[in-house]
Amino acid sequence: MPTINVLICDDSALMRRSLTQIVESDPIMKVIGSARDGQDAINKARELRPDVITMDINMPVIDGITALQVIVDEGIAPVIMVSSLTQEGAVATFESISLGAFDYVSKPGGTVSVRMEHSAHEIIAKIKAAARPGTMKRLGRKSSLTTTPTKPATSLKRESTIKSSVNKEAQSSPLSTKLRGSSEFGFKAVALGISTGGPKTLFDVLPFLPSTLNAAIFVVQHMPGKFITTFAERIDRNCQMPCVEVEAGMEVEPGKIYLGTGGYHLNLYKKLSNKIVIRTPKTPTHQFMPSVDIMMSSVLDVFGKDTIGVLMTGMGDDGADSMVKIAKAGGRTVAESEESAIVFGMPQEAIKRGGAEIIKPSWDIADAIIKLVGK
Repeated sequence: MPTINVLICDDSALMRRSLTQIVESDPIMKVIGSARDGQDAINKARELRPDVITMDINMPVIDGITALQVIVDEGIAPVIMVSSLTQEGAVATFESISLGAFDYVSKPGGTVSVRMEHSAHEIIAKIKAAARPGTMKRLGRKSSLTTTPTKPATSLKRESTIKSSVNKEAQSSPLSTKLRGSSEFGFKAVALGISTGGPKTLFDVLPFLPSTLNAAIFVVQHMPGKFITTFAERIDRNCQMPCVEVEAGMEVEPGKIYLGTGGYHLNLYKKLSNKIVIRTPKTPTHQFMPSVDIMMSSVLDVFGKDTIGVLMTGMGDDGADSMVKIAKAGGRTVAESEESAIVFGMPQEAIKRGGAEIIKPSWDIADAIIKLVGK
C-alpha cells in the first residue's frame, strides 16, 4: 500500500507534535507538513497536496471551518476535523461535516489535549479510510442541509409523489387503521445503523421521511456522548419527523425518530400492556456504546418480521450480523451502496454476509423505507 501523506493543522505546537507522533506510529503514514493557522493550512494544502488533512476548528487568522471550505471547494484532500468535546465544539463539528469534512476526532481533554494517545486508534483508522480512492468525489456531494439537495431531481420528484400519497391516505382516516402493514403494535420499526460519514449522510435520508410514516425510527450513530444532544436537536430541526435523544422509560410511538444516547445501548422492552418502552443499559460491554448490532437485535426481538434494518456508511462491521438475523426472521433489510457510502465498511459486510436484501445509494434509501413500511 502506498504511503499516506498527511498535513496537520493546529495552532498548538503540543497538539501538532502529539498528532505527528500518532500518525507516524503507523508504518504507511507520513506527516509531510504542519500549519499553525487557517491561512497557513490553505497555503500548505495547495503546496504539498497531501492525501489527508487534520484540521483544528479554532485557529487564528482564518478559522478551521473557513479553511475547510477553501480546501473542499478546490478538491485538494479529505479533511478530518479535530474538535473539542463541548456543545460549541459539537455545533462547529456538524457545520464542518455539512460543508464537506470527511469526519472528525475529538480532543479528550478539551481545546488543547495532552491525552490524544487515547484517540490514536481512531485517528489512524479514519485517516486510512479518508485516503481511499474516490473519497473526495463522494464528499463533493452537497448536504441536504444546504440549498442544493443531494438527490437527483428525478428522485426528489418520485419521493414527493410517495409522500403525497401517504399524506392523503393518513388524512382520510386514522393512521393506525388506514395505513397498510400494521404489526401487532399498529406500526413497524426501522432500525438504522451508521458510523463514519454518518452525520452528513443521515440527512440524505431522515428529512425525506414523512411525519405520517407508520413506523418508529431507531438510529444508532457512533459519536461521543456529549455530541448526541446537539445532533438530535439538529435532526429535529431539519426533519418532518420529530427526533428525540432516547431516555430510559420513554414510550415508543410511530412517526418519531429515536437517537441512541452516547455511552448507553438502545434497547426496547415490551410491557404486559403491549406498550414498548426504551431501555438504556450499559451492558454488554461493546466497542461502541451504543452498538448497532445490539440495537438491531433488540428491535428484532420486539418487532420480529415487522423490523426493517438499514445499514449505512461506517468502518468495521457493527450491525452486519444483526442484518442477517433480521433477514432470516422475515424482516426487510437495506444496505447503502458503494456509490454513495463515504466508508463502505459496515454496509459491505452486511452484503457479504447475505444480510442485505436491497442495496441503494443514500439518496434512494428514504424511498425504499417508505415503500417497505407501506407493505
